[in-house]
Amino acid sequence: MVTGTLSRYFGMRFLTSVVGSFVGVVALAAMIDYVELMRRGAEWPNATAWLLAKISMFRVPQLTERIMPFSVLVGAMSCYLALSRRLELVVARAAGVSAWQFVAPAMIGAFLFGTVATTVYNPISALLHERSKRLEADMLGENLSALQESTSGFWVRQKSADGAAIINANSSREQGAVLGGVSIYTFDSSGHFNERIEAKNATLEHGFWQLEDARVYASGKAPDVEATYRVSTNLTLEQVRESFATPETVPFWQLPSYIAMADRAGLQAAGYRLQYQQLLARPFLLAAMVLLAASVSLRFFRFGGVQKMVLSGITAGFLVFVLSKITEDMSKSELMSPIAAAWIPVVIGGLTGFVALLYQEDG
Repeated sequence: MVTGTLSRYFGMRFLTSVVGSFVGVVALAAMIDYVELMRRGAEWPNATAWLLAKISMFRVPQLTERIMPFSVLVGAMSCYLALSRRLELVVARAAGVSAWQFVAPAMIGAFLFGTVATTVYNPISALLHERSKRLEADMLGENLSALQESTSGFWVRQKSADGAAIINANSSREQGAVLGGVSIYTFDSSGHFNERIEAKNATLEHGFWQLEDARVYASGKAPDVEATYRVSTNLTLEQVRESFATPETVPFWQLPSYIAMADRAGLQAAGYRLQYQQLLARPFLLAAMVLLAASVSLRFFRFGGVQKMVLSGITAGFLVFVLSKITEDMSKSELMSPIAAAWIPVVIGGLTGFVALLYQEDG
C-alpha cells in the first residue's frame, strides 16, 4: 500500500513537472518565432501583427515536437532534484524504496505522454502547420514581386503530350496538391524551349495544373496575363505528394496510406517511413529520456556536485539529439533503413541511462 501511494505521488510529481516544462518550451518557441516573423514581416505590405501572430501560433506545435524529448528530460531532472532537495528521496530510501521504484512511475507517465503526443498532438500540429502555410501563402500571394524574386523552393520535371515542363514552387499546401509562387518552363516535343509561366497558385486537377493569375512569357511576344491558365500534366497526386509534400505535414494516422500509395506508384517513400517509425518510437524515446534524467538526478544534495549532474544530463540529451539527426540524414540518403534510423537513438539512450542507473543503484 505504501509503495502504491508513493508511486502515484512520484508519477503525479513527474507529470506536473514535465507539463510545466513543456508549456514553458512552447511559450519560449512561440515568442522567438513571433519575433522572427515580425522581422520578416517588415517587408510584407499585407502583414499585420494579428495575422503574424496567427501564423506563429499555428507553426509552434510542430516546432515543439522536435524538442519534446528535451522537455521530458528537463522535467524529469527538475522533478527528481526537487524531491532530493526536500529530502523526500531520503525518506523513501529509508523506507526501503529503491531507485527503480522511483523511476518506474515516471517511465510509465513518459510513455503515456509520448503516446498522446503521437496519436493526438501530431495530427493536430500537422493540421495547424498546413493552416499556417495557407495563411502565409495567401498573404504573400498578393505580393507578386516577392514571388518573382524568389529562386528557391521545390523542383519537379514532368512530361505530357504537349512536351516536357519543369515546375518550381516556393511553397506547397495540402501535401503538394496546391502550390504557391509557381514558375513553369515548358518545352515542345523536340526539347526546344517554348514559354515561361509564372503564377500565384497552381492546383492539381485530373490531367492538368490549374494556374491562377498567370503571366505567360513567350519568345518574341509581349507577356500575356491570364486569370486562369491550364498546363497539361501526367503527374498523379501520389507523385506530386512525393515531390512536394514534406513528411512532417502528414498526420500520423495518414502515414500508412501515404506509404502504400507511394509503393503502388513505384516511388521512394523513405521520408514517410522514417517519419512513421520516429512517431512510433516517440513513447519509448521519452521513456529513455527519463532513464537518462534519473541517472544524473538521484544523487543526494548533501553530496554536492549538483551543477555537474545537471550539465551531464543536458549533455547526454544533446548527444542523443545529435545521434538522431545523424541517423535521420543517413536514412534520407538511403544509407540506413528507416527502422534502424528511428530506433537506434532510443536503444542507445535507454541503455546508457539503464546501465548508469544500474551501476549507481546496485554497484
